[in-house]
Amino acid sequence: MTRDPLWRAIHDSLRNDIAAGRYGPGDKLPTEAALAARFAVNRHTVRRALGALAEAGTIHTRQGAGAFVAHRPTDYPLGKRVRFHQNLRAAGRAPTREFLAIETRAASPREAAALRLTPGAPVHVCDGLSFADGVPLSLFQSLFPALRFPALPEALRRRASITDALADCGLPDYTRASTRLTAKLATPTQAHHLHIAPGAPILRASAINVDSDGQPVEYGRAWFAGDRITLTLDTE
Repeated sequence: MTRDPLWRAIHDSLRNDIAAGRYGPGDKLPTEAALAARFAVNRHTVRRALGALAEAGTIHTRQGAGAFVAHRPTDYPLGKRVRFHQNLRAAGRAPTREFLAIETRAASPREAAALRLTPGAPVHVCDGLSFADGVPLSLFQSLFPALRFPALPEALRRRASITDALADCGLPDYTRASTRLTAKLATPTQAHHLHIAPGAPILRASAINVDSDGQPVEYGRAWFAGDRITLTLDTE
């Protein structure tokens, strides 16, 4: 009877450790050197076992950082009302957001068209990171008409929630008018923020939210880590 190659035995042992919960989602696995010592093999054999686990989606690797157990994808409904905190809580995850930058500048032609503004009209721009259970889920950028919401930047800094900040500025509700999804590869900057490898698959969502009169109030883009999100369509 032919024995399985050594790398397969290491692969199966690590996979069983992960399945048993010895390494949980997001946990870092031991280094290649530590695994080589544990299994009494060379690092090339360990690297092949880790490569097979990565191909199966069980782990992911980051250059210079090591190998990490893959996270369970988060269900994220897309429908008439898309609310980050509400969606993640419904999926059993703990949502948090970090605003990286808030500024007011002139809208580009594309941004102005999305918000039905004249080119060069002032817009508030909010860049940030969204997290699920402390793990980076997406980068986002949201733009708002500055003349309609002059106090929005301060409200965003105070509330750390777009929905709450808009409510403070007199907009109690808004709905999703359109969503466009595009598959992309992560740039080095995106990979750094999302803790993924450069060139890893990401999903870009471009969306327009409107008020009760159909007037655009937010033009948003988000870049989701491909292995951490499952987008679902809510037709209600």
